[in-house]
Amino acid sequence: MPRNKKREHSMALYETILQLKDVNECRDFFDDLCAATELQTMEQRFDVATLLLTDEVYTEIARRTSASSATISRVNRMLNFGTGCLPAIIKKRLESGELVPVERKKPDNED
Repeated sequence: MPRNKKREHSMALYETILQLKDVNECRDFFDDLCAATELQTMEQRFDVATLLLTDEVYTEIARRTSASSATISRVNRMLNFGTGCLPAIIKKRLESGELVPVERKKPDNED
């Protein structure tokens, strides 16, 4: 399939996600559906997107999320050229106080 051709989506997954009753059921659903590394990747990308939208610099984002500069750049491109849905939701949650950016990771020798 050519890269620029959009693939058809199965709506069953998205409709099922909308039926989840709370955050615990949602977490359990994704724990069952995804490999641990897939979840870690999505969580990291979400954290990176949140920090980019709070105008954090790449070096601080890398320090706080352990994301590579390539991942940070990829997420930044998605924020600028994607559908616009993710940045809109993150901004709304930041403004309402429902979402707090990930805290800086402490180095192993820091208490």
